[in-house]
Amino acid sequence: MATQLLSKLYVSAKIRNSYRTDMRLVSVGVRARRAAEPSEPEPEEATETVHHEHSHTEHHPSHDYNHMKNKFMNELERLPIPVWAVAAIVVVVLVLVACFIFCVFKKCFGKKKKPKKVREGKTGRRRKAKEGEGEAGEKEGEVKKEGEEEEKEQEKLGKLEFSLDYNFTDCQLIVGILQAQDLAAMDMGGTSDPYVKVFLLPDKKKKYETKVQRKNLCPVFNETFIFKIPYAELGGKTLVLQVYDFDRFSKHDMIGELKIPMNSVDLGQPMQQWRDLESGEKEEQEKLGDICISLRYVPTAGKLTVNIMEAKNLKKMDVGGLSDPYVKIVLQQNGKRIKKKKTTVKKNTLNPYFNESFSFDVPFEQIQKVQVVITVFDYDKLGSNDPIGKTFMGYGATGVGLRHWSDMLANPRRPVAQWHTLLPEEEVDAAVKAKPR
Repeated sequence: MATQLLSKLYVSAKIRNSYRTDMRLVSVGVRARRAAEPSEPEPEEATETVHHEHSHTEHHPSHDYNHMKNKFMNELERLPIPVWAVAAIVVVVLVLVACFIFCVFKKCFGKKKKPKKVREGKTGRRRKAKEGEGEAGEKEGEVKKEGEEEEKEQEKLGKLEFSLDYNFTDCQLIVGILQAQDLAAMDMGGTSDPYVKVFLLPDKKKKYETKVQRKNLCPVFNETFIFKIPYAELGGKTLVLQVYDFDRFSKHDMIGELKIPMNSVDLGQPMQQWRDLESGEKEEQEKLGDICISLRYVPTAGKLTVNIMEAKNLKKMDVGGLSDPYVKIVLQQNGKRIKKKKTTVKKNTLNPYFNESFSFDVPFEQIQKVQVVITVFDYDKLGSNDPIGKTFMGYGATGVGLRHWSDMLANPRRPVAQWHTLLPEEEVDAAVKAKPR
């Protein structure tokens, strides 16, 4: 048995050795054949390897870019803020950078000074143009003046019919305002609310007004006004008839006027005529003076106290350049007088000091509905007393009158003093009657 095993092992070892030698011979033969073949295909292998290496190098940057992109996105996902916030921050930064670059560029290259020759040429041209305009302006000035005069003549404001008469026995000038026609439209609706002011210059001591004719360009007035004036003084006067358009909430607009010198009129017999209205100059607000008033209201007792303290810079009403002022106080509601009182007369002064108090019973529920109307008069022994100026406080008041009344109500039992500017009587009367907006 042992001999058989040994013989088998010997045979297998021999077979292995023979197989190894055969394989060696085969590999040597292959090498010999490769060496014997021509060397042309080698460049193909070389080109293939080069091409492979080149393609490898070409794909290498994209591989790096994708790698960096993936890494950047991973870093973004780790940040504590959302992606849209990061995008917004980036956009803002880019905008700021762009603005900075634009500003730098504009500062450095935006302003370029023009050459001296160009600037001198332009200034020379401007001077020549100004000189030419001056010469042309002188020539055209006369033409413009003539054109303006023609326009004034062509401008039609309407016409007014009036009458004049003088009563020699009573020394009275009787002025009749009869009617008007074809008045200029002053309102937005193409109409006017006309009325006529009548007074004598130069003193303007007495002013009359007709009633307002609503929405009428051909109004009929038929009103008569009387001025008591000696015939000897009448020659130095000028009768003024001014047609106005009434406006409840703003200053009244003048439509036109007539000025009639009394020395050019024959008053030996009554006269009646039509005249075309002329455009009048706007009247400057005449200064009538100021008055200081103190108000005090006690709600529990329903007692209103009005103290007329003093006035200053009053209008001169007498021939000697002074006045004899006194003050009339009227408490009214819904246009009806409840009570009226007046101060003493201060002789020959334009800055009177009164310091006189007057009390009125006004229940608390009525205090917001009443009006206190203050009128300063010039006392006249012979004729009627002429109003210098007027103001009012309370219901419907505006400006200083409203503020004074509000301060009085806000400070019960305490006197509140305030200066008020006197206004023309007709202006205040219109404001008192108007309903507050």
